[in-house]
Amino acid sequence: MRVQTTASVGRFDDHAFLDYDWSDDLSLYEIGNFNCPPLYSYGPVARPRDIFHFVLSGKGKLYIKNREYTVEAGQGFLIPHEVKALYTADRNDPWSYFWLHIGGARLAEIWTKAGLSEDNPVFVSDVDSSPMPELYRDISEKRDRELYCISKLFEIMDHVTSTSVNRQLSRPNTQLDFVQRIIHIIQIKYSEPLQVTQIAELCGLNRSYMSRIFKDATGSSIQEYLMDYRMKKANRLLKETGESVQTISNLVGYKDIFTFSKAYKKVFGNSPSIYRAEQKNRKGV
Repeated sequence: MRVQTTASVGRFDDHAFLDYDWSDDLSLYEIGNFNCPPLYSYGPVARPRDIFHFVLSGKGKLYIKNREYTVEAGQGFLIPHEVKALYTADRNDPWSYFWLHIGGARLAEIWTKAGLSEDNPVFVSDVDSSPMPELYRDISEKRDRELYCISKLFEIMDHVTSTSVNRQLSRPNTQLDFVQRIIHIIQIKYSEPLQVTQIAELCGLNRSYMSRIFKDATGSSIQEYLMDYRMKKANRLLKETGESVQTISNLVGYKDIFTFSKAYKKVFGNSPSIYRAEQKNRKGV
């Protein structure tokens, strides 16, 4: 993965574009931290990816959906993708924070488990001490190690979900348990001609109920999630192997290459053959 960094450039104390998407569950695209001057503000703006800020010191205001939130040291705030937000540092005690631009198949589920959303964007922990500053420092100092950074991102998300005062406490057979089971089945059986009815049978759930709870937790239908997961796998195979498009189609669960190509173009905008040709041109093959 290409790592591009800038330090103490413009208004940022530290800023790095990572584009780490090795994990299907969580991806880390950008990190940064900033000691804000008084009344420094950013926005209103909507981004294509989720952003999580954690306040290291000071305080400020967050504005989402015409609502105002005060966020202080030791707290964080979520700005979901495509949601317009504005945030402003306090006049007398401006905040210092770090931020993470993140994505991944499990992210919507994680926010649900932590009780965070555009209607409830502020993270408040129920523990006094936080590992967050150290975890961010680990990522920043070893930003050229993709797997290490992703592992630390998992630790950050674990802290958010396990200590959020709004978290959904685990109980046997909760809806999130079923959602996790559905995702696990897809990750194991995506290369097979998997149908939603089969997933429902494996989970012991009514198909309509299963589809509803999955949509509520992830924001996607099961069919959309399965297709996106298969296409991400296919894209990696196209990029990293010399297998034919037909073979890759079979490897991700499509026996019909035309159906595969149509799905791939829907997700990535081009056909798999065009993507493969572009990759060869870049390598000078």
